[in-house]
Amino acid sequence: MDILIAGAGTVGFNLARTLSVGHNVIVIDRNVEALERLQESLDILTIRGDIEDPSTYKKIIDKNIDLFIAVTDTDEANIISIIIANDTIKIKRKFIRLKNKFFAKTSIKEKIGIDKTIFPLRITSQTIGTLIQYPKSNNVKSFKYTDFKLISVRVSNNVKPFTPNYENVAIVGVERGKFFYIPKKNETIYPNDLVYLFGTDEDVRKILSILDTDTPTKIQRCVVYGASALGIAIATILIENDIEVKIIEKDIKLCELAEEKLGGVATIINSIYSSKTLYEEEGLSHADMIIVATANDEYNIVKSMELKEHGANKVVAINNEIEYYNLMHSLGIIVVRGPKMSAYNAILENINSHGVITERIYCGGKATIYMHKIFEGSKYIEKFAKPFHLLDNMSLYIIRDEKLIALNEKIVILEKDTIISFSVTELAPKAKVWMYGL
Repeated sequence: MDILIAGAGTVGFNLARTLSVGHNVIVIDRNVEALERLQESLDILTIRGDIEDPSTYKKIIDKNIDLFIAVTDTDEANIISIIIANDTIKIKRKFIRLKNKFFAKTSIKEKIGIDKTIFPLRITSQTIGTLIQYPKSNNVKSFKYTDFKLISVRVSNNVKPFTPNYENVAIVGVERGKFFYIPKKNETIYPNDLVYLFGTDEDVRKILSILDTDTPTKIQRCVVYGASALGIAIATILIENDIEVKIIEKDIKLCELAEEKLGGVATIINSIYSSKTLYEEEGLSHADMIIVATANDEYNIVKSMELKEHGANKVVAINNEIEYYNLMHSLGIIVVRGPKMSAYNAILENINSHGVITERIYCGGKATIYMHKIFEGSKYIEKFAKPFHLLDNMSLYIIRDEKLIALNEKIVILEKDTIISFSVTELAPKAKVWMYGL
C-alpha cells in the first residue's frame, strides 16, 4: 500500500517504522529534526510542510494514496488535514487520532468521510475499567464477533501446579520467566506464570479465582498518580463504576483542574512527599488498586516498584513508549497501554483487519490473534477447515453454538462459526495465509 502519515511524533514515527516494512510510506511534518530522525533509520519519503496547507500535498499530487493517517497531537490539525488532503489528492481510506471526546458524539466522521476514528484516551481509560470488572486479571480483551474474552492472570506464589480442564476455556499463552509460548492442550501452569485464558466469562472467572489468591475479589478504592488529561479520564471511569478515588499530583494547577473537571467527587492530594510518607499518612495501604498514570515511563516504573515494596495490593503502570514495555513486563508490573501506545496498536490492528477477518495482538506483541466470522453466503460454508500439523506455538479453534472446539483435525465449516488462530508473532504470517485460505 501507499500510506501517508500526517505527524512525525511518537505515534507517527512508530507507525512509519512498522509500516515501512512491506509498504510505501510518506510522512509529513513541519519538524525538521523529527523528519531527519525518520530518514536516518527508515527508507521512506518525508515531506517538510504544514499538514493544514493545501500546497504541501501538491508535492505528491500524482500519487494514489491507499491510506491516510492523521496522528498529530492536535485534533483540529488532524481534522483539517483530512479535509484538505482529501480535496487535493486521491485517498482510499482515512484514519484519524482524536483526543477530545466531544468528537465521538458528533457526526464529523460521516461528514468528512473518515473510515476509522481512534480515541486513545478512551481506549486507555476503558482498559482500566475492565480491570475493575475483572479484579484478578492483568488484562482483558473483548472481540467483535464473540462474547468470549482473552484474559491474562498472574498465578499467585502459594498456588499449587494446576491443570485447568474447562470445556469452554483454552490456555492460549504462558509467560514463564522471560519465555513466552502457546501450549498444547491440558497444560500445567505453575506459581508466578502469566497465563492467557480464552473462554466464556463464567468459566474464566472460576479459573481466575483459583489462580490469583492475592487480589481482592472486588475493587472499591483506587489511587491514581497523575492528574493530566489521562489521569482525569481514568478517574472519571473509576467514579462511574462507584469506586472511591484519590488522585496524587505534584503540580498545583493540575490539581485545581482535576478538582474542577471531577466536580469534587475525587480526593485530590497535592504532594511532593515520598511514596512511603504518602502510604502511611494518606491511607494508600487501603487501596485495592493503584494506577501510576504519568507521561513519564521511568517515573511510572520506579513508582510502581516502590509501591509494590510497600505492599500495595495491585499496581498498574501506564506505558507510553514502546521501548519501556518489555522492561515493565519483566519487572512483573501490570502494564496498560497509554494513549500513544493505544493509538499505535489500534491503528495497526485496523489496518490489518479486513472485512470478516480481524487481527489483534497480545502479550505486548509477542502473539497474534486472527478471527474469521462465517456469515450467511460465505464461500467457506460446507468446506473443510484443514488445520496446521506439527506446528508448535500455534493453536486453532472454532466457536460454534457458544462452544469452543479445538481444531485439531479437519472439520466442516458452518454458517455462524467463528474461526480463531492464536500464534506467536513469528508465525503470524503463516496463520494469516491459512485464515484467508482455510
